[in-house]
Amino acid sequence: MTAHRTLVLVRHGRTAWNAEQRAQGHSDVPLDEVGHRQAAALAPAIAALSPVSLRTSDLTRARQTAAYLAEATGLVPVEDPRLREYDLGLRTGMTMPEYAEAFPDEYAAFRQGRYEVVPGGESTAEVVARVCEAACESFEALTPGECGVVVAHGAALKVSVVSLLGWDESQAATLQGLDNCGWVVLDDSGHDWRLRLVAYNRTAPDFASPSPIG
Repeated sequence: MTAHRTLVLVRHGRTAWNAEQRAQGHSDVPLDEVGHRQAAALAPAIAALSPVSLRTSDLTRARQTAAYLAEATGLVPVEDPRLREYDLGLRTGMTMPEYAEAFPDEYAAFRQGRYEVVPGGESTAEVVARVCEAACESFEALTPGECGVVVAHGAALKVSVVSLLGWDESQAATLQGLDNCGWVVLDDSGHDWRLRLVAYNRTAPDFASPSPIG
């Protein structure tokens, strides 16, 4: 049997804004103390998969998470701005309760995944196009039996996983958000070598957490 190529998609560790349920988008917020501990716990689990490549969003919270993986694996992270979270435009920095109170109709659509309602924000199609392009480049560079790792952001990863699997975009609503430092495993063992979902939202022991946007 031909060995499968494997792609691991990792959400960054927690930030203070995650804990406050504050929309992060492209804001460059670092990991908080919990986020550093999550990333440290994540690193040996990912290293055990023997990855040969490591790509990360260029935002600080993702780069800091990737630094723990780099130390555990000996890989050099490649920064890629295409892996950033949704740009949340004028709503960046608002807490979810503040958003709901100030713009109730827009907030209701936002919570349904219609991020294009955000003034100055990105659409799902725009995010999927750039994230999937970067993820596919990582995957296609692998040879059979190899594993690649991508570190990115919760909302962007969820909709991109749906696209990578060839599902209808409406299926994103059936997936819960990834926990901080939660990861997804895809491989090419599906029918006609299409990508298959192997695991979703795996976390290191004792570090399951709520998953607000960002």
